Amino acid sequence: MGMKYIDAKMLQKAFLAGAKELEAKKDWINELNVFPVPDGDTGTNMTMTIMSAAKEVAAIENPTMESLAKAISSGSLRGARGNSGVILSQLFRGFTKEIAAADQVTVTIMANSFVRATETAYKAVMKPKEGTILTVARGMAEKAAELVTETEDIIDFCQQVIEQGDYVLSQTPEMLPVLKQAGVVDSGGQGLMQVVKGAFNFLTGKEVDLTVETAGRKETVSGSEGVALKEADIKFGYCTEFIINLEKPYNEKAELEFKGYLESIGDSLVVVSDDDIVKVHVHTNDPGLAIQKALTFGSLSRMKIDNMREEHQERLIKESEKLAAQQKAEEKKSEPRKPYGFISVSAGEGLDEIFRGIGADYLIQGGQTMNPSTEDMLNAIERVNADTIYILPNNKNIILAAEQAKSLVEGKKVIVIPSRTIPQGITAIINFAPDLSPEENEANMTEEMSRVKTGQITYAVRNTTIDDIEIEEGDIMALGDHGILSVGKEIETTALKSLEAMVEEESELITIYYGKDVSEEAASALKEKAEEQFINCEVELHSGSQPIYYYLISVE
Repeated sequence: MGMKYIDAKMLQKAFLAGAKELEAKKDWINELNVFPVPDGDTGTNMTMTIMSAAKEVAAIENPTMESLAKAISSGSLRGARGNSGVILSQLFRGFTKEIAAADQVTVTIMANSFVRATETAYKAVMKPKEGTILTVARGMAEKAAELVTETEDIIDFCQQVIEQGDYVLSQTPEMLPVLKQAGVVDSGGQGLMQVVKGAFNFLTGKEVDLTVETAGRKETVSGSEGVALKEADIKFGYCTEFIINLEKPYNEKAELEFKGYLESIGDSLVVVSDDDIVKVHVHTNDPGLAIQKALTFGSLSRMKIDNMREEHQERLIKESEKLAAQQKAEEKKSEPRKPYGFISVSAGEGLDEIFRGIGADYLIQGGQTMNPSTEDMLNAIERVNADTIYILPNNKNIILAAEQAKSLVEGKKVIVIPSRTIPQGITAIINFAPDLSPEENEANMTEEMSRVKTGQITYAVRNTTIDDIEIEEGDIMALGDHGILSVGKEIETTALKSLEAMVEEESELITIYYGKDVSEEAASALKEKAEEQFINCEVELHSGSQPIYYYLISVE
């Protein structure tokens, strides 16, 4: 006998199962990103978005459709990160609007929910692109609408909708050539399918993990990750990790003796054996002893030793700086309201100083490695005491979250300047004119930053092909505003080639921001070569201290 409806308790568990399934697959989904850059992107963003909702959903003891709808919609809306996360939150928003007034979810209500979810998400994106998560959602919605007159069985309905979703997902490379060339399906669409499949697994009786940290519960962590941990509580100061490539016999007896030895010199021990390798994690005051013992079994690789006391001090300093900044922001709230203010996304101490120096009131740490959420944007808006607030996302994957925050604000005029890179954001603020109206400034800042070309120098984390360019893991890549500028083996050479692709006859200014993994000497050498090669351009050099990207380069 089939399932004719889903009640609130079942829906709660199904949603949590979907969230956990996405969380379990986030790294795999990240690897589907077309550009093989070292940043957690789609999978991370979608997971953080849905887990923000899952925490609120898990906290409901006696769920109703209305309470679930509110928790899912509000939690995902505020926790939305990146374009994929914002679109996912809009899908949930549309879905929950349809179920909120129901006592039970039938096939008809489910189908209507799929359709409304898709309509809501499409409306939220200014220029929807096919071959993405939107296309997959629409494919499932269209199938759902067809099935309303064919079945009343929820399980049968969901199974057919999922099959259609998988089919549409498989076709995304045919809709977006860049996916086909990279040999991947759309990562956002894959993330959506994992959510739906996770929920379906629960409905069909499969054993699933529904454990989620509930909203309002204070998370507790230990070891090197606990910022509240007292330094005196750190008994063993070095977090030591490595892999033993076994070259000598390692039987059960040897493993027990090895574990016993490690326990005698430390704690937080994890030893995992798999065929010819052994992975080791231990906190100890003498990493050398652990390493010497491990070498008796074979060679070592992937060695990593972190000073937890030093990390603890750094975390305390950062927490203090953050608290001081928050207190300063609170003090500013009591001051007379300014006519305008600026919020900018930044990444790196050097870039922070630059943005503050040109007038940014509040900085949100973010960028490629961590897209700030809609909630982060809302908190920033709350802290800037101004009538008109300009938000500079400085990343194409953050613009939607900023727009979503704007739609939730009352009492302040919020203008999102759609800066796609850090250099664009810097140019936008510099071109702000206090005597112009907000609308005139918006138009002027947007126009001026459109004249900026940006190159971002990083490294590839996997082999792929983009724009017919073969890229190998470890290669240095220069990413431009519209694709790959150059690929090479050396950072400086690749950076100069990217400039060759960006600099035109009318170009006047080249600005180089060097990252935390680049020395001042190396950056100065690149500046000198750029000056020699592009004699008609002025070349400026700044320390950006940004992670992941060796250089951010702009040409104006």
